[in-house]
Amino acid sequence: MESFDETNITASVLDRFQATPDPRLAQILSSIVRHLHACTREIEPTFEEWMAAIQFLTRTGQISVGGRQEFILLSDTLGLSMLIDAINNRLPPQATQTTVLGPFYLPDQPVLAHGVDLAAGAQGTPLYVDVQFQSVGGKPLADVTVDVWQSDHEGFYDVQRSDLEHTRLRGRFLSDGNGRLRFWTIMPTAYPIPYDGPVGDMLKATNRSPWRPAHLHFMARAPAYRPLITHIFVAGDKYLRADPVFGVKASLIDDFPEQAAGVAPDGRRLTGPWRKLEFEFRLQAEDRA
Repeated sequence: MESFDETNITASVLDRFQATPDPRLAQILSSIVRHLHACTREIEPTFEEWMAAIQFLTRTGQISVGGRQEFILLSDTLGLSMLIDAINNRLPPQATQTTVLGPFYLPDQPVLAHGVDLAAGAQGTPLYVDVQFQSVGGKPLADVTVDVWQSDHEGFYDVQRSDLEHTRLRGRFLSDGNGRLRFWTIMPTAYPIPYDGPVGDMLKATNRSPWRPAHLHFMARAPAYRPLITHIFVAGDKYLRADPVFGVKASLIDDFPEQAAGVAPDGRRLTGPWRKLEFEFRLQAEDRA
């Protein structure tokens, strides 16, 4: 009978996975064991610290009910979600960079007409969005399915508000023959990720902010092209360097320049200042190999 100690336990555990029928599963489990054991040797946790970690993970599972997924939030705040996103989106420099999907996406939205106002009565500074979807080589892409969603002036998404009967500040569009898409909305605002659970406790204990910088979400899909999930962030937001989910990339920051009162490009007359977003999204062709 083998006696296990700190010098041989890792090799013994790895040996137990040798008969795993699925080679990918064997690879994953073996790698996790090696790194987990190495981490344990490095930090040499006490029994009390080990139990605190078990309790943290237990609470993370217990709070993950309904629309709440605390394990995804934990993955986000540890940078794991963005690392996985980067590994799965190794794109050429000309392609628009990706970022996390976030928890507030809603599928199967109805297709809206260009020029519509997504605000639907929401307060905030008017924002005119005029964007184009192209291939990496600059070819305009027609009929790209584009989902858009964002926070309101108080930092809430429509799905977080019990006072709304219908969706707001989100919609689905098809790009026109020149790859263009135009619509009205309001300026997004910064908002905190849920921090009333164990992930919030971790952020507080490490003196980290739960606030995400203001941004618009875009998801673009077109036949023969890789799906694009990304944000466009508002330049100057005080949380750009402290995004708790590490989603900010320099190429995704825009000034959203302020415009004077007057007539907008689509003929709408505004009595006060408004903002404008112009951006070119470049999609990478799907690797058919």
